[in-house]
Formats: sequence, C-alpha cells, structure tokens
Amino acid sequence: MVSAATLALLHTSPVHVPVFEGLRDEDHPGLALRHLVHEDLLARARVEGPRAVAGDVRELLEQAVADGADAVLCTCSTLGGVAEGATAALGVPVLRVDRPMAAAAVAAGRSVAVVATVESTLEPTLALVEEEAARAGRPVEVTTVLVAGAWDRFAAGDRDGCLELVAAAVDALDGVDAVVLAQASIADVADRAALTVPVLASPRTGLSAAVLRCRAGTAA
Repeated sequence: MVSAATLALLHTSPVHVPVFEGLRDEDHPGLALRHLVHEDLLARARVEGPRAVAGDVRELLEQAVADGADAVLCTCSTLGGVAEGATAALGVPVLRVDRPMAAAAVAAGRSVAVVATVESTLEPTLALVEEEAARAGRPVEVTTVLVAGAWDRFAAGDRDGCLELVAAAVDALDGVDAVVLAQASIADVADRAALTVPVLASPRTGLSAAVLRCRAGTAA
C-alpha cells in the first residue's frame, strides 16, 4: 500500500513556487507540495557564507519533518550542501535540487562551465560537480562564470532582463562540453541559449529525484 506523499521545498525566493507547482502538475500529479520560502537565508549566506545559516536551515527542516514531510528538496544551490548534510539527523531524505544536473553535466564531457548570478553559488556548485565527477570516476575541468549585473536585475523584478544577460554569457562560452545553470531562478536560459552543447537546468530533474525518494519512503 502507498500512502499520500508530501514533499517540502525550501526556497530562498518566492519565484520558485509557481515553477515547481507547474512541474508537479506536469510530471507528478497528485503529489502534495509544501513550500517554505525564506529569502533572508540567502541574503545572509551571501555575506557570511552558507555555514552561517546552517542552524537556521536545520531548524526549518526539522519543523518540516514535524509537520509531516516525507522528504525535503532544497531549491537554493547556495544552501544545498548545508541542507543535504542534515539528512542523517532528520530521518527523511533531504535533497539538493542541483545534484542530478551536476551528474548530467559530468556525463556530457570533460569541460563544464558553471554559470551563476550570485557569487555565493559558485563554490558550492563547483564542489558538487567535482564530487559527481569523482563518484563517476570521470576527469572534469570546471570553469565558473559570474554574470555581472544579472542578480541586480532579478532583485529589481526584471527577471527577463536577468535571463537575457545570462543567455548572452552562455552563448559567449567556447570549448565547453556542458553548461550548468547554477540557480533554479535562471533555469529558463536553457531554452533561450543558442549554444549547441547541453545547457542544463535543475528544477525538473531535481524535483523528479526528490519525488522518487519521497514516494519510496511512503511505500509499505
């Protein structure tokens, strides 16, 4: 027998809520989503580093589990490692949305570019790609690209302007086998960029991986 599954999602921007609701409706109808939006976590992590908010993240995850979540998906790449590290203590899977994307990038080739609009996202995403490369036993060279001015546009509500800047930066890349869009907020660049190599986004694959773990936990 399979009981109803509930997946909690930890976001650092409200723009992610309709994105993941839409993906749920398309790919996983019937799944209950519970959205936890905490913009302050990213603001602090950008200044002080992800570890500075680890305690707050864990408290939020503990509350999500207490409220009935069968799994938690962190949609913020800056905080993904901090969130994922809480799995053992919480007793339910805590996943980072960008891990399946990183694995796909490693499978695509040796040279991977990580593109982001927030500097605090670069180091955790680079480390994740290297971790997936080590796990797969594949050599990888990772370069990072911080798109100047893109975050300012996003923060000002000009999401389209942000995406335009990121897409231009992606199309200017040369000699790479895959591009990783390091934030869920720029996932639509995957459809805008003209680059002929894979331009990978995290929301759909990350949600699918979380759903599998979530539903596995409710199977009896």
